[in-house]
Amino acid sequence: MPIFDFGADLATGLLRRMEAEAAHRATIRLLKSAGPLIGAPGPDDPGLAVRAFGLDFPNPLGLAAGFDKDAEVPDAMAKFGFGFVECGTVTPRPQAGNPRPRLFRLREDEAVINRMGFNNGGMAAAAANLSARSGKGIVGINIGANKDSADRIADYAACYERLAPLADYVTVNVSSPNTPGLRGLQDRAALTRLLDSLLDLRARTVMRPLLLKIAPDLDEQALDDIADVVRASQIEGLIVSNTTIARPPLRSAHAGEAGGLSGAPLFEPSTRILAAMFRRLGGAVTLVGVGGVASGADAYAKIRAGASLVQLYSALALKGPGLVTAIKRDLAALLARDGHASVMAAVGTGNSGQN
Repeated sequence: MPIFDFGADLATGLLRRMEAEAAHRATIRLLKSAGPLIGAPGPDDPGLAVRAFGLDFPNPLGLAAGFDKDAEVPDAMAKFGFGFVECGTVTPRPQAGNPRPRLFRLREDEAVINRMGFNNGGMAAAAANLSARSGKGIVGINIGANKDSADRIADYAACYERLAPLADYVTVNVSSPNTPGLRGLQDRAALTRLLDSLLDLRARTVMRPLLLKIAPDLDEQALDDIADVVRASQIEGLIVSNTTIARPPLRSAHAGEAGGLSGAPLFEPSTRILAAMFRRLGGAVTLVGVGGVASGADAYAKIRAGASLVQLYSALALKGPGLVTAIKRDLAALLARDGHASVMAAVGTGNSGQN
């Protein structure tokens, strides 16, 4: 393990003793100050390279949105070996989010519950941070709507217009469970209006790959509807999935907290939805698998279910940044074991189920 990774993992152990949100803010401050001291990551196994929606990713492992809400430390996080970093969710106006406490570690379950509520400094702050970047890694921006917005589609449009020129791709987040009514934008008619509006704006402003992030709590009809809308649109990708409002059996004292559940309990349902969307879409768009990824085997399972790219966040908070190197090493070994020369050769190879 590189010396900085060892130090970072040691710091993670100390931060775990703090209240969850305070630890997160301390982590961001530490990365802002120490980021320039982190050495560039070593080269990745060539078989881990992925080309998706016009971009060349050195490896398929990305940092999911939620960690770096205001795009303060994407370059520092990329140095831990991520193939890409997604910042946000960003709203047009600054937003305080829900009352604290709103972030809970469920250690016994290797899980996290959050009801943050899109707390962020607004698109102007995110734009300033993205403009000040010096790194070259792939950075996406995840956009949303203000809680009190009278026109949520206009909010997404405003964020796209302001932030798309500063990012490599844009993710449309309609699946957070912590903004009342937001998930209604996944309905066929509403989603069609939203994507049509953004695609029209893109045609008139700046071209960036457009991805949609969906929930894991969708029934078969909703999945059919989303697949139809995505197939008819010109978006490039689908991220499966956000956190879940479901509550499988959990052991932690925080199990009853309201909000979105992530981490290990999300792996199975999110992977099942990922596989279902792969079968429905048949390669029409790139799929990004997220939810419960904590090992090379987990990342490989997402890829075999249909994902070309994979994201994580909760496991990073629970296990430390050395996890990134470990996942890539083990993923490369699994690909070689099964005779796959590349990640792309393995995409969907374990997905033989029926809709």
